[in-house]
Amino acid sequence: MSQIDVLNEVTSLSNEDCFLVMRRAKQSFAYPFHVHPEFELNYLENASGCIRMVGDSVEEIGDLDLVLIAGGTKHAYLNHKCKFEGTLEITIQYHRSLFDSVINKRHFKTIKSMFENASHGLIFSRQMINRVRPELKMLSNDVPDSFRNFLRLIEILKILSLDDAARRLNTSDNMKSLMDRDSDRLEVIMLFLHENYQRQITLADVAQLINTSESSLTRFLKKWTGKTFIDNLNDIRISEAACKLIDTGDTISEISFKSGFNNLSNFNRIFKKRKGITPTEYRERYARTRFRV
Repeated sequence: MSQIDVLNEVTSLSNEDCFLVMRRAKQSFAYPFHVHPEFELNYLENASGCIRMVGDSVEEIGDLDLVLIAGGTKHAYLNHKCKFEGTLEITIQYHRSLFDSVINKRHFKTIKSMFENASHGLIFSRQMINRVRPELKMLSNDVPDSFRNFLRLIEILKILSLDDAARRLNTSDNMKSLMDRDSDRLEVIMLFLHENYQRQITLADVAQLINTSESSLTRFLKKWTGKTFIDNLNDIRISEAACKLIDTGDTISEISFKSGFNNLSNFNRIFKKRKGITPTEYRERYARTRFRV
């Protein structure tokens, strides 16, 4: 996969936070290739058929997936064949410096080795995933408590560091059917949509971007994302709106406009279709599932 620009994400993790936990019921993957300095432990269940892209590795995943991604490693997920039936994502982000004062101590020897192996992405075995998934769910469901949850995170990392069957991702693991040229074009498209979702974008704009016809672009997106152009664009807009509902105090109308919807009733209709609840209900229900420790 050739090198192209990726989105530099600014996460919600502040310098005063130890780590950040996010739990989401997923209905699509809309975020483009991105990178951030924080380490990320990402758990997925019932996402069989989606594509995980970490560094130069591209793989179609099964019903359970747990990956540790070092800071500075580009990554993304694509819908591909995923049916999104009960799909759950739990994401834990933490500063690379969080364990600096102890990482060279004897008790952290295996954790240090695991962090080093995560430079290209580290995938854990199914047996290990089944072992830690109750702890991951408990952590993501618990009422925030700095001391207890920090200890729980350390325990999870320690258990994972003992997984002899964990494997590093590299280009030899690539899913052969996703050709380099196609993956590059998909990166360009998704990055463009993410950077321009707030304004009016047409199918013709994107087709011109990658020098193809509108009909070819439609087939291309359907093949690799399973969705139409407008569905991909709306997925990104709704994803951005959902984050704003949780992270800001903006009104629903303001969020609608900032997310690229010029019509509030259209925004409410599409949001409810994607999420199953209204924007107001989403704000009330999920604001409590994202917490810092």
